Amino acid sequence: MKQLIFFFLIGFFLFGCNQSPKTPDVSSIKIDLVSQRFEEQFFALDTLHLDASLNRLNQEYPGFAKDFLYNILGTTPNTAAIDVPAFIHSYESIYANTRSNNTSYNSAVASIKKGFQYVHFYFPEYPLPKKCISFIGPINSYGSIITTDAIAIGLQLFLGKDHPLYTSEQGQSLYPAFISRRFDPAYIPVSALKNIIDDMYPNKSVGKPLIEQMVESGKRMYLLDLFLPHIADSLKTGYTQAQLDACFKSEQNIWSMFIQNDLLFQTDPQYTRDYVNDGPTTQALGEGSPGNIGQFVGWQIVKKWMSKNKSTKLKDLMEKDPGKLFAESKYKPS
Repeated sequence: MKQLIFFFLIGFFLFGCNQSPKTPDVSSIKIDLVSQRFEEQFFALDTLHLDASLNRLNQEYPGFAKDFLYNILGTTPNTAAIDVPAFIHSYESIYANTRSNNTSYNSAVASIKKGFQYVHFYFPEYPLPKKCISFIGPINSYGSIITTDAIAIGLQLFLGKDHPLYTSEQGQSLYPAFISRRFDPAYIPVSALKNIIDDMYPNKSVGKPLIEQMVESGKRMYLLDLFLPHIADSLKTGYTQAQLDACFKSEQNIWSMFIQNDLLFQTDPQYTRDYVNDGPTTQALGEGSPGNIGQFVGWQIVKKWMSKNKSTKLKDLMEKDPGKLFAESKYKPS
């Protein structure tokens, strides 16, 4: 396979190709989203009378309390008497950290609520969660999940990139620096809205030709851009700002790499995974490039196609065959 190595140059300007559709006014759309702090009640449990305390917790958080205990914490009715006090003891300092960071969390919830207004504007039939529930789970558990009626946020993954939980040996073994640098409250709305998009349109492109995987990823980025127009593109892509700027500046070179290496219609994960999975860099593009570069390319292809099909409903975009979308886009950056 040919290797097209180039160095990403850092641009200190805005790129005209990074344009989004006009942002609609959603201020009149009413969204009922109740913010609940599950971790406050959980860490206040009376562990000397645990059964009674857990019963009260389940009454206050019907459904979610059991989801947390059995699916997130991973305990069982037979082992909860040991597991719950042990977890509270181990994560008390993490809970203390989150209590001192309420302003950032409240700002994130406000951004989620704003994002829900855009979701309702574009997809009024979609049943949005009525609650935003925060929790603290094990370090290897979820950053956000959708439950029956809530979007739940795992604060243990949004403590700030330099938190000792992530810089520890255990933390780095689970989340290398290119991942843990995103463990900041600013990424909470992105995590939440990505979950909403995946709930609306589960990704079924795994195993398909690389170009189709990239386009499906691009569709999701296109929706995320519409749902979170007030959030920086660097947060939505997960790239650093320098990486994102360089992607726009080097878009033609990136595309040439896919063409010259005959990658677009590859289905073998050995050849495709480096371009559609997270990573510290894209090896074929050299140092300074982001991982998951296929997301960026797919995003540009979808924007190109939508610029030619402005009247297309988003529902139709998401259901559009990705191979046909690519062919019709006639994407060829210059």
